[in-house]
Amino acid sequence: MIENEKIEEMMLELEDAADRAIDSLEGEYSAIRAGRANPHILDRIEVEAYGGMSKLIELGNVSALDARCLQISLWDKSLLKAVEKAILQSNLGLTPTNDGKVIRIVFPVMTEERRKELVKQIKKMGEETKVEIRNARRNAMDVIKKMKTAKELSEDESAACEADVEKSVTSAMAKLDSIIAAKEKDLMSI
Repeated sequence: MIENEKIEEMMLELEDAADRAIDSLEGEYSAIRAGRANPHILDRIEVEAYGGMSKLIELGNVSALDARCLQISLWDKSLLKAVEKAILQSNLGLTPTNDGKVIRIVFPVMTEERRKELVKQIKKMGEETKVEIRNARRNAMDVIKKMKTAKELSEDESAACEADVEKSVTSAMAKLDSIIAAKEKDLMSI
């Protein structure tokens, strides 16, 4: 890699964009259930509480009782109905039961058809993340091309920079492919 502040900054931006895209995908994947009770599936649910919106995880404890059941213990029992309503409106396909003290969510066994739908969904999400990384690569290549046109880089230097960009993108894509494959395996295992 050549010593140039603009190039170093561009490479950092490229790697940062790829890392952000991958982290975002992992966050989205954690909300997709794989037939097992995963407390993270409730991380994005917001509940109307105390005159505003609060994240469910800020209102109590969410724990897995077993492989197919989550239990939500709220610090303020008066919020049980609001939490139940928020879960029903979340489009997660979950039905909470409220016994007056805690809320339990039993996860139904996933059908083969549902598993295949989820695999399609995660692959689509993975493809969208790949597009984000490709866009970051295009931006980096544009910077190199402009610097070459402005005679800030020689032919050899620009070729070396382009190779570094490709190496970085290839590494990010390989990491992304392994994350997608792991999630697909997780979803298809019973």
